[in-house]
Amino acid sequence: MKKTLVSVCAVSMLYCAAMILQLTGVAASTGETELLKADHDFVQALGKGDKIVLGALLDDDFTWTDSAGKTLTREQLLQALPATGGEAGADAQHRIYGEVGLVTAAQGRLRTARVWVKRSGGWRVLAYHETTLAAQAVPAGPGLKECENPCKTVPYQPRNADEQGVIASWQALETCVTDHDSQGWAQHIADEFTLTNSNNDHVLTKADRMAILDKQKQTGANSAPIPLVSGHMFDFPDAIVMTARHQQGTNKPTQVTRIWIKRGGAWQMAFSQQTAVQ
Repeated sequence: MKKTLVSVCAVSMLYCAAMILQLTGVAASTGETELLKADHDFVQALGKGDKIVLGALLDDDFTWTDSAGKTLTREQLLQALPATGGEAGADAQHRIYGEVGLVTAAQGRLRTARVWVKRSGGWRVLAYHETTLAAQAVPAGPGLKECENPCKTVPYQPRNADEQGVIASWQALETCVTDHDSQGWAQHIADEFTLTNSNNDHVLTKADRMAILDKQKQTGANSAPIPLVSGHMFDFPDAIVMTARHQQGTNKPTQVTRIWIKRGGAWQMAFSQQTAVQ
């Protein structure tokens, strides 16, 4: 309960800060104010266990992934609300990409992402994703040397040109990961990109990820990505959200949430959160 009260206060402060900026002439966009208000209401409803308010804020395609990688649908969540969740943390941050909004928060080693989408009735939560960072970074295993999936093929049929563009960009950047080509990889990554992974002890920036690729190039480490098992794409103007599950052989799968944005006519990955399933 103490955690939840801290969460509510933190989000309230975030929302109030946006309102103050707006009133003092440092204009927050209408979309930004509405997003922060919706996120504030979502966290409060979680704290109170208010299924009516939550039900009104959850998208029809909503999924909840906890820090153990367990993923619930909208109906499953509303049937039995988790005992914990909604931790906003003192350093909650947000981004808006047109009709897609992202709120990220930290509390201790727990990192929470809430992906919002703009519907006709207002902002709705499409994905809630928790990841607990490792106390110490987990050393990389032997890794894969070759990359067929997702570099050359993926078990997903794109529905339109935008989805095809995202897949092409993704395959190109994962090929660069396999080849330790940090400069090529960077062309497909937004400057504000962050990667949250339960095997890391901190959130990685674009520069951090490039440094890792450069180091792997020096050591010759196998670094091909884990194959995609299943995925869903949700399309919006100049932004696409992807929820996916990856798995290598009989190893435990990993649940992933990604956001791509169209910038300068090219698709770039702007966000990735990954949680190993326990």
